[in-house]
Amino acid sequence: MKPLNYAILKHFTKVHEASVIDIMEALKGDYQSFKTFNKESIIDALLTAEANGLIEETRVDLDHNEELLIFYHANEESKATINGYIRD
Repeated sequence: MKPLNYAILKHFTKVHEASVIDIMEALKGDYQSFKTFNKESIIDALLTAEANGLIEETRVDLDHNEELLIFYHANEESKATINGYIRD
């Protein structure tokens, strides 16, 4: 099994866009027992990936609790970079 941060990045190579909620839903089957599998840690991973140019913000919305929800995506160049470093 890949480290959680790798799984988060790989998720962006398979979807058009995703938010922290989408990622948690997609990865919970394999990663829900991980100590870092929580909203705050995943948001930190997303911000790090964005700062490193691997994903970019696409839009914002409000979740069911009226909290800000940020959506990200990986462009084709970023997907190629991610896939080049993290194999399936």
